[in-house]
Amino acid sequence: MHGSASSAPAAFIVSGSRLEVTGDLHIDALQRLDLGELWRMAEQALVIDIKGLTRIDTAGAWVLVDLQRRASLNGHELTIEGAGDAQAQLIDVVRQNMPPQDTKVPQAKTLPDRLAAFGELVVTSLGKAVDLIAFLGQVVATIATIIRHPSRLRLTSLVHHCQQVGFDAVPIVALMAFLIGVVLAFQGAAQLRQFGAEVFVVDLIAISVLRELGILLTAIIVAGRSGSAFTAAIGTMKMREEIDAMRTIGLDPVTILVVPRVLALIIMLPALGFIADISGLVGGAVMSWIELGVSPAVFQSRLVSNTDVWHFSVGMIKAPFFALIIGIVGCYEGMMVGGDAESLGRRTSISVVLSIFLVIVMDAMFSIFFAVVGV
Repeated sequence: MHGSASSAPAAFIVSGSRLEVTGDLHIDALQRLDLGELWRMAEQALVIDIKGLTRIDTAGAWVLVDLQRRASLNGHELTIEGAGDAQAQLIDVVRQNMPPQDTKVPQAKTLPDRLAAFGELVVTSLGKAVDLIAFLGQVVATIATIIRHPSRLRLTSLVHHCQQVGFDAVPIVALMAFLIGVVLAFQGAAQLRQFGAEVFVVDLIAISVLRELGILLTAIIVAGRSGSAFTAAIGTMKMREEIDAMRTIGLDPVTILVVPRVLALIIMLPALGFIADISGLVGGAVMSWIELGVSPAVFQSRLVSNTDVWHFSVGMIKAPFFALIIGIVGCYEGMMVGGDAESLGRRTSISVVLSIFLVIVMDAMFSIFFAVVGV
């Protein structure tokens, strides 16, 4: 309720331990109040007497409730007296809808607190690892069932995802690998020139691209491009309860949604890795020709004579494992999406980060394994 233009604005008078309020206390009157002075006046009082208050709205009620709360935080109680029925009801409604105020003082974390937080993180991570392994087992079991019953394979969906994962990604993968070859040749030439060993830049490019960088960077690009797309697509279906509807009518979401995506990655990632290897070698050859004067014929000759085909095989061996990681993580995070858009965005980010992390960990494990066995 707002007072008219001719009504008297609210006045606050301290009388002993009482803070008397008279006139109209509404939003227009608040513009003329000095709230800082009002809070200091309330500190001297124990009671707010609003018997003389003629009009009040929600803004005025907020002022009274806020005075009470500030007094409570300073260690003394401030009560409101003299309110009519309508005024008391309005003040109670405002009090119930005031936002909660955090009065806890943040404390510095002790060593036990940090250890407890670390333990919770470890337990959560282990639980997620178990869930991922269980999901992997479910996907592998489904693939095994499809091998026994090929008619269950959704070939149209598989071809569609092969196009999305593979053919549509060729330009970005080829460009990335070409530039990586250029950078390797340029940096390698700058360092090897100091020792008069520029010709060994061919070996540097060949081993780096074929064995490690070609397939690793391709997997990282695919994780950011296709892994996130898998999570977003399945997560959107989960939000719309389409996956629950599929289960209701007797369809297996893993067979229909997950297996075609995982198989498409396993099929197309080696092909993308091969394209990345060729593009990286071409980029290295071009920069070697420009920077060192190594002609393409000399580059090809040294590449064929000094580079073992096993280096290429090492990269190709890694590809299906990287594809499996990206597909499983992307689809699993999609299945874990809740019913809100925030969950979809969070799970998509987790999918990309976790896929890239696990791919790099797997690459490190392969490197250690091949070093131990001497290949």
